[in-house]
Amino acid sequence: MKSSSLSDSDEKYVATAEKSNAFVSTRVVDTAAELAAGTVEELDPEEALRIRRKIDRHIIPLMCFLYWIQFTDKTTLGSAAILGIRESTHLTTNQYNWLGTIFYLSYLAFEFPQNLCLQRFPVAKWMSFNISVWAVALCAHAACKNFAGLFVVRLILGACEGSITAGFLIVTSMFYTRNEQTVRVGWWFLMNGTAQIITGFISFGSLHIHTKAFEPWQWLMIITGTLTLLTALAFWFLFPDSPTTAWFLTKEERAKAVRRIKENQTGVENKSFKKEQMIEALTDPKTWLFALLSALDNVPNSLTNQRQIIVSSFGFTPLQTTLLGCVDGVVEIVTIWVGITIAARIPNSRAYVGALFMVPNLLGVFLINFLPWSDKVGLLFAQWVTGVGTTGFVLSLSWLTSVTAGHTKRITVNSIMLSAYCIGNSAGPFMWQAKYKPRNHIPWIIIGICYLSCMALLLILRYIMNEENKRREVESRDTTYDEVYIERVNSDGNADRIRVDKEFLDLTDIQNRDFRYVL
Repeated sequence: MKSSSLSDSDEKYVATAEKSNAFVSTRVVDTAAELAAGTVEELDPEEALRIRRKIDRHIIPLMCFLYWIQFTDKTTLGSAAILGIRESTHLTTNQYNWLGTIFYLSYLAFEFPQNLCLQRFPVAKWMSFNISVWAVALCAHAACKNFAGLFVVRLILGACEGSITAGFLIVTSMFYTRNEQTVRVGWWFLMNGTAQIITGFISFGSLHIHTKAFEPWQWLMIITGTLTLLTALAFWFLFPDSPTTAWFLTKEERAKAVRRIKENQTGVENKSFKKEQMIEALTDPKTWLFALLSALDNVPNSLTNQRQIIVSSFGFTPLQTTLLGCVDGVVEIVTIWVGITIAARIPNSRAYVGALFMVPNLLGVFLINFLPWSDKVGLLFAQWVTGVGTTGFVLSLSWLTSVTAGHTKRITVNSIMLSAYCIGNSAGPFMWQAKYKPRNHIPWIIIGICYLSCMALLLILRYIMNEENKRREVESRDTTYDEVYIERVNSDGNADRIRVDKEFLDLTDIQNRDFRYVL
């Protein structure tokens, strides 16, 4: 029997699925549908654990290393600030701030195109291409002599980074269950803290390189750019595009890897862009609440390029400032690790944990504003405390992927949230004006308001999704998608009629009434 030919329109898909014993095109369903179709036996928990550990061994180290590299590269501007880049390239305060802003404006402009490419092309290969371009642009920093040159290379960095976090969110949702996603997103995100530590030592080493041709900040760019290029090569050859094609899994293990994430009800991926899913993402209120959370939470992220300047203003030498920057990384690593562990072990606690971890940030803002300027140790401690709240943003990233289904909807929502992330990061640098120095009361007050708003947004999102879960619990069960089939050709050439589970029909979280939002 021949399957019916359908367009990618969800309306035609729904109309077809409502017919008893309906056949649909494999283009409409999830890429894992054929691999998972027809299996009814439960996956042995021990076997599922073995598959997960095998996946962890092959992809987590690469993800962590790349995220460390990208954060190191992104923050080289802040490190280079105390290694002489501002003096060598004759940067004013506003020009230096613009170099931080243009990175995120470029990120913003390219975010949706990057997500479309991540859907259209193999995820790992597309990320590898972007990492390679990124590496060349980073090395090119060393050749820049003025603001214009630095502006161009920072713009290129921003365009390329749009593929990294978005790609990682997609990959994490492909390979892991919703509870596992919280921990894995935390693992690769806490590499930002590791980057702060290692970058501190790289900067310390660069400070002691004395050559006629290159200054220390130029050596920093060359060293980090070379590491990035090596990472791109490793990603191209070793990182899988999907569990359905992972080179380190056998055909049977791929099927088991897909069945393992069946509980997510989000499938793996679908290479066809569905306009209706994009419209649903744009009209879903939680999309914009997550976006607002992302924007407000990342206005304070302008501290990334300001921390070392601020610490230096407390009265520390460049050498002391470089080494003290390592503590920021330790704070981030410890707090993210503790936060994701708590959220993973206590069901439906993401919003509460995220809000709780922002309380120390408010304390830090208060102390920085009111401690005597002579108390440089107290001020330093207060600044370190403001790094605790990063946990809230990490949890919101993993939460977003867990509560969004439908591949086109997911890439749209990811694009919007990461675009909001760029807006927050773009606006933040302009708070740091010379007229506010040295206390910077106005920027710190804005940061405090942002954190307080983020705490409220996390709790509002939890309330909205909890109420929706309650409504679905009392609804009559929706049987619309119970009898949907695809055709699968066996090795003998005969075609079998295979029923596709609802989890692999590439339905959105609104279409699939069996979907429940994790909290």
